Amino acid sequence: MKARWLSLAAAAIPAALFLRNLSAYRRPGEGINAGVSVLIPARDEEANIGAAVESVLANFLSEMEVIVLDDASTDGTARIVQEIAARDPRVRLETAPMLPAGWNGKQHACAVLAEHARFATLVFMDADVRLAPDALGRMAGFRAESGAQLASGVPRQEVETFSEGLLLPLIHFILLGFLPIGRMRRSTSPAYAAGCGQLFIAEAEAYRRSGGHGAIRASAHDGIALPRAFRQAGFRTDLFDATDVATCRMYRTNGDVWRGLSKNAHEGLGAPARIGIFTALLSAGQVLPFLLRSPLGIALAPRHRARPRAPPRRSAPFSPAALERTGASRRHRGAAGHPVVVVRPPLPRCSREMEGTRVMMPPRTGENPPCAPGVAR
Repeated sequence: MKARWLSLAAAAIPAALFLRNLSAYRRPGEGINAGVSVLIPARDEEANIGAAVESVLANFLSEMEVIVLDDASTDGTARIVQEIAARDPRVRLETAPMLPAGWNGKQHACAVLAEHARFATLVFMDADVRLAPDALGRMAGFRAESGAQLASGVPRQEVETFSEGLLLPLIHFILLGFLPIGRMRRSTSPAYAAGCGQLFIAEAEAYRRSGGHGAIRASAHDGIALPRAFRQAGFRTDLFDATDVATCRMYRTNGDVWRGLSKNAHEGLGAPARIGIFTALLSAGQVLPFLLRSPLGIALAPRHRARPRAPPRRSAPFSPAALERTGASRRHRGAAGHPVVVVRPPLPRCSREMEGTRVMMPPRTGENPPCAPGVAR
């Protein structure tokens, strides 16, 4: 009985928050025509960079520049960007200087890119992100309407391998179930810092005053660290649902998925102790209900001999857990059936950011390791 009530509480609280967050976590509305500098760090992104830049150039903005920083690529990344720049003056290729001591590669690349930008709105995006033609205007409109100096969106993830489909949908399941978005928007406390390192839009002046990527130079996880730096400087940050304005193929192999999500869980939660706490909460709320309903759980349930009773109902703790996953599944496809993925605590490894997911589009050729020297993805 105690296990059932523990499971019910651990499942019901995030389920209630999830349902409340669904209306707050919205897609960007109408776009505005703002001058935007799109900044893309790239190292050995030959398979991605062309499509990424072309997707940006397809946006409907009167003033825009695309700056790609080539960070010592050994493939055709620079050549592809130069070919696009030769026919479109909005594109520039810059070369990364040597990585200074104490800097993470990606943070250094983004800091250098910001120095080259000339517009008042900065958009940082990874080379494996593809933007919709109205993405930049709508993102700029969302940031202006929200009043935040930094906003971030979770692109729709393209998934093809088994582990991608199993694990990546859980980003919205976790995000909406444990982050009070309303409170986040009313506060500048660093405790509510949240974002996606694949896609940021920032006010240039606030970026510089907060220290930007220089303030998080040693971090491998800008998705959490950059919003935290803005909030520590007194600025507001916000989140939007980017699943209809951007897509991304984040990982290519099952090993990449595990290493990437393990790293993000470790640094994203901010302290190793929090991994144990969140693993316990997720296990109690999302895994224990299934164990209680299993043949083993029924066999181990206490029996009362005083008088016959109807079999104990075990659907109560199951229902909030299923409700939250079903809600995530209906909006971001794929999260409904994954209680087992929270059983094993993640181990800190190096890779990249995890996001919310929908299965779509055929695979692209070429593979990109999630951690390349000089640019932490």
